[in-house]
Amino acid sequence: MEGLLEESLVEYTTNFVRGTGGVRISYGGAVLTAEKIELDTQSGETLAEGKVYIQRNEQIWVGEKIRYNFKNNSIQAEQFRTGKYPVFAEGQGLHADITNGVYAATNAYITSDDIAEPAIKIKAKYIKIIPGEKIIAHSATLYLGDVPVFYFPYYSRNLGPHANNFNFIPGYRSKFGPFLLGSYTWYLNEKLDGELRLDYRERRGIGTGPDLNYHLGPWGSGTFKYYYLHDEDPNAGDIPGLTPPDNRQRLYFSYQATPATNLEIKAIARYQSDAGVVREFVEGEYRLNPQPSSFFDVHKFWQNFSLEAYAQPRVNDFLETVERLPDIRLTGFRQQLGSTPFYYESESSAGYYRRRFAETNGPVPGDYAAARADTFHQLLLPHTFFGWLNVTPRVGGRFTYYSRATGEGATTEEVYRGVFNTGAELSFKLSQTWPAFQNRFFDMDGLRHIIEPSINYVFVPSPTHPTNELPAFDYELPSFRLLPIEFPDYNAIDSIDSQNVLRLGLRNKVQTKREGRIEDLLKWDLYTDWRLQTERNQTRFADVYSDLTVKPRSWLKLESLTRFDVDSANFRLAIDTVTFQPNNSWNWTLGNFYLRDDTPQSSTGLGQGNNLLLSSFFYRVNENWGLRATHHFEARDGRLEEQGYSIYRDLRSWTAALTFRVRDNRVGSDDFTVAFTFSLKAHPRYVPGVDAVRPYYLLGS
Repeated sequence: MEGLLEESLVEYTTNFVRGTGGVRISYGGAVLTAEKIELDTQSGETLAEGKVYIQRNEQIWVGEKIRYNFKNNSIQAEQFRTGKYPVFAEGQGLHADITNGVYAATNAYITSDDIAEPAIKIKAKYIKIIPGEKIIAHSATLYLGDVPVFYFPYYSRNLGPHANNFNFIPGYRSKFGPFLLGSYTWYLNEKLDGELRLDYRERRGIGTGPDLNYHLGPWGSGTFKYYYLHDEDPNAGDIPGLTPPDNRQRLYFSYQATPATNLEIKAIARYQSDAGVVREFVEGEYRLNPQPSSFFDVHKFWQNFSLEAYAQPRVNDFLETVERLPDIRLTGFRQQLGSTPFYYESESSAGYYRRRFAETNGPVPGDYAAARADTFHQLLLPHTFFGWLNVTPRVGGRFTYYSRATGEGATTEEVYRGVFNTGAELSFKLSQTWPAFQNRFFDMDGLRHIIEPSINYVFVPSPTHPTNELPAFDYELPSFRLLPIEFPDYNAIDSIDSQNVLRLGLRNKVQTKREGRIEDLLKWDLYTDWRLQTERNQTRFADVYSDLTVKPRSWLKLESLTRFDVDSANFRLAIDTVTFQPNNSWNWTLGNFYLRDDTPQSSTGLGQGNNLLLSSFFYRVNENWGLRATHHFEARDGRLEEQGYSIYRDLRSWTAALTFRVRDNRVGSDDFTVAFTFSLKAHPRYVPGVDAVRPYYLLGS
């Protein structure tokens, strides 16, 4: 043993050392300092007194009188303090075996606050700590400051990266009444973990169900979720015309595996007892996907081809679905034909399809079904002229077979259909650099402008059969953006009709250097279609689409997506946002979502318009407090549709948030919610920042 401080007074006898006046000993990875020590060099037993400090690895022990053995790493103390993030302890009657990593103490408390007076702590008559793994406490009481709030006859909590823990969200919602959302997160092993939910809503009843996550290595991974609620007031929901059952449930299953590097398997099953159960009780899931589908998919890849088998049944009767039972698809990727300059691509599919309309209380169109086999092949000849002009002419053809349709809504007979297509794409890129350009206000160091014009011509003569003679399974759906015009990117097989169109595009990019990195100052894409031959309900020019992103400063970002109707000189769509984030103290995002009424008698109509103004503002008052406010205002009728306010409190090792939300449902009374969430920083409930983009998570949704 070595390391006695020079200023200490040391007395050596046989196998025994006494030191006073400040002593430091280091041995076997442990360091001890104290005012006074008595050390048995043969056994390693040490009695340290006066400002005792022991450090071994990342664990620290502090006390006035501690008995420590350097050889077997055992500790005994009448009073002590110890800490290793995220758990700290203080108490009496310590007995510790550092080698085996087990500490036991009486009349002690544990906390995750690394300060002398912790805000949250658990006092217990007996505590056992296994650092990095588990805490066990008997006759324990939870304190907030000096106020006891809850008693645990037995308390256990895991400390590892997969800690088991309870989470509770208390609150009130007008259509729920007072509620307490509870969950227990558990970890069994590397292959299985999950969460068990138990929720109480005073007005609606008790809801429960497990979430299981399985990880089977090359055999796949996925999730199983089930939630059941016997709804005591199902009519309290806010969906017009919906009368849900009393027994409400939701089941979700997912599976994904890669048994080989070129083989993928995916499956998702989503069942809901009614159209409102996920919207009301799992709002976060509903906002991500309001009309979920169920499918099974196997995809095999080769260098130039892929083969896919896709099955999609209808699981929920209240959703319209095109069933694919199954759909087999062979895709030939774009590939060079030997040593020739020609390239080839193809896509062929075959399957049995059934279009099933949503079952509602009103009249429902009749379902219909048919078999279909489709094959598409195309040749391309890409070439660069003059070293800068890229030209890619193409020619292709498609043949499709439809069986006679069956079902109540069937109207079509057996059809053999041929489609010819040709066209060419032209593009080039120009750039100009100004390396000496400087602008301090906009934080610009050098400037580069890149411009890329493009023209894509597509000609498709009239197919051998018009679309009204075909059963519609793959048809055009409403879209905010301009759909592809060339094959195979345009995949609405049953909507293919004659075309003679030029797609005009212009891409702009302005770049500069900021902090030594190249950053896009501006990105602007403009594109539209010039229809040389118009079809029914078409104008000569399609809407002009604009995608714009501007970042004049590193803390200021503007984004704009617009759709402008040239004939009427009106915007049909505008999605604009501006984000300020000058520092860590505050940020503010303002947005506008404008949609002009678009309700034509076709499947591509976007529906009723709106003019929604959005605001999300966050302000950090100080290191402990923060505020967030979000608003959704409909400018068409001056209605504040939704407003939410959150107060954040940093409790050093814990974070807490009190959230209020008011939603104007337009039909019936307003929906008012208040909820309190809290989370240990070492094991956060949500991914950092998720509350900014999904604030409803703070409401337990």
